Amino acid sequence: MSSGNDILEFEGAGQSYYEAQVGKEWYALYVQVNHEKEVTKRLEQKEVGCFLPIMEAWSKRRDRRKKIQLPMFPGYVFVHVLLDSSANLAIVKTPGALSLVHNSEGPLSIPAYQVENLQSMVRSTQPLQIHPYLREGEWVHVVRGPLSGCIGILNRIDPRKGRLIVSVDIIKKSVSVELDLEDVEPAEPPIAR
Repeated sequence: MSSGNDILEFEGAGQSYYEAQVGKEWYALYVQVNHEKEVTKRLEQKEVGCFLPIMEAWSKRRDRRKKIQLPMFPGYVFVHVLLDSSANLAIVKTPGALSLVHNSEGPLSIPAYQVENLQSMVRSTQPLQIHPYLREGEWVHVVRGPLSGCIGILNRIDPRKGRLIVSVDIIKKSVSVELDLEDVEPAEPPIAR
């Protein structure tokens, strides 16, 4: 967490700060691809709460390979605000920002549990892998291990291992992490808060 601001990024991210802010909701901000980090910095300067999930990947250069940090969902930054017309204007006027994800009735908020799950996955030491977006599947609640408390869809790889898939419905993006099947139990689909 950066000093004095409510910006949340990959390293040292904590979620309790956001839980204490009454009335604020999460929104997906569509930004120019490859400008996610710059938009996050500019939003931080405007004191807008945001979350840019970052994951490590191997570079695709021909001459050498090295680990680099890339946005988990290219083209998106999550903002946590009490959205009114002035906040909306301040966000979309940020250089590199395009628009909040919306429908005909206005910007669409993201259920808090989906962002909280992403934050838990980013903080964990488990390797992350982008997963195709899923709507259907078996909902599970992680009861043990570093991902305890996360709720997501279980995708089975073999009888003992599986992948927990956490989705952000509004932008139709998902991320998955490997876990032991003994660490999960069946759960009802969560209710958006």
